Amino acid sequence: MSSLTQTPSQSRASSWIALIKEAVRGSRQDFTAISIDRAIILLAVPMVLEMAMESLFGIVDIFFVAHLGADATATVGITEGMLVIVMAFAVGLSMGATAVVARRTGEHDKDGAAQAAVQAILLGLLTSVVVFSFCLPFAPKLLALMGAGPAILHVGSTYSRIMMSASGTILMLFLINGIFRGAGDAAVAMRVLWVANVINICLDPCLILGLGPFPKLGVTGAAVSTTIGRSVGFLFQLYLLWRGTERMAIARRHLRLQFAVMRNIIKVAGNGVFQFLIATASWVLMVRLVQSFGSAATAGYTVAIRIVIFSILPSWGLSTAAATLVGQNLGAKQPDRAEQSVWRAGFFNMIFLGGLSLVFLAFAPQLVGIFSHDPVVVRYGANCLRIISLCYGLYAYGLIVVQAFNGAGDTFTPSMINLFCYWVVQLPLAFLLGRRMGLGPNGIYFAVLVTETLLALISIYVFRLGRWKRTVV
Repeated sequence: MSSLTQTPSQSRASSWIALIKEAVRGSRQDFTAISIDRAIILLAVPMVLEMAMESLFGIVDIFFVAHLGADATATVGITEGMLVIVMAFAVGLSMGATAVVARRTGEHDKDGAAQAAVQAILLGLLTSVVVFSFCLPFAPKLLALMGAGPAILHVGSTYSRIMMSASGTILMLFLINGIFRGAGDAAVAMRVLWVANVINICLDPCLILGLGPFPKLGVTGAAVSTTIGRSVGFLFQLYLLWRGTERMAIARRHLRLQFAVMRNIIKVAGNGVFQFLIATASWVLMVRLVQSFGSAATAGYTVAIRIVIFSILPSWGLSTAAATLVGQNLGAKQPDRAEQSVWRAGFFNMIFLGGLSLVFLAFAPQLVGIFSHDPVVVRYGANCLRIISLCYGLYAYGLIVVQAFNGAGDTFTPSMINLFCYWVVQLPLAFLLGRRMGLGPNGIYFAVLVTETLLALISIYVFRLGRWKRTVV
């Protein structure tokens, strides 16, 4: 009798396990025809695992470098700050490639998807060559311009030169994985990033610390291992594209310039770059404003934001899945299904972030305490977590909707919303609440709360108008 009562539960568990296995292996189903919930899960699971590996890479990298001292750690931090510009182009081109490839895939136009992929890759290679040509000779000078002192320049010039001049590999990984995601090959994108980062994680301690037969390169070893790992990942991507996957294959006939397709991608990608730079530049200024209240406030804010970024990885997976579904369903002439996909992904995200908000409200000091034992830092970080998490209910939908615009190829609308919310509202409000009204760092956290709530409300309102359904890519 007991076995009979357990059967439905066991059946549901088996179904979930089978669904997750299918997602990790790579599904061959048509995401414009199966149930929306199933399509979201099949796309989101590998995307979350892909991002988790990228986050793990960052943690491992800084773990080994931190053992080399403050100058080495500062070198990594400053260089990452300069890489933001390259990342902006990587994210923007990825948005353009994902939107156009997803639209062609939804139209069941495999040749069109392959042609779009080739044009995006050519744009990425051209950008990578420009970055290499500029950064190879000037990277150490850029490091000095960013405020690096003689000690950091002595330790980190070679690291910066390698990372900056080889940053085209980062761009190409982002770009081609965007192509795979647009085609619905999220599991392929996941495997590529896992290959690249596993190589990097294995080489990091060997080249930084000089284990076994490897030379001890110090912080330079981190740059060499990162470049090798990402270069292998890029070559693996090219191999997969040429060999062909279930959804994407590039043949010799696709290898030609098509300026109309390239212009289309540039139109979407240009606004994508602008969108990323708006958000990133405003974040840098917010950090500078927090810094005015002292190092403890900055440390608390930094720890809290890192906890937030790591904890919302599932939300990014859901938002990227929604972007792919929007593009493919618009291509399949199913705009209503595209909209339903967004609301369902938003609902799942609200459940997840709602639960996460409760965790932050209850255990914020304990979470920040994992990273710092300074009671002042813990207090600042806990306040940040608790205040920001109050907007998670609406933010859950806002994050999905913004990516839905990008998936439709309408990168202009979220760029304008970001510009208004982050620069017209957030920065002045943070200064007013934090400095003028004397609320200190808490005032800055409340400015983030107000801004993200407003951004979600505006995005949802504009999304409901439906103009994104008529975007041509």
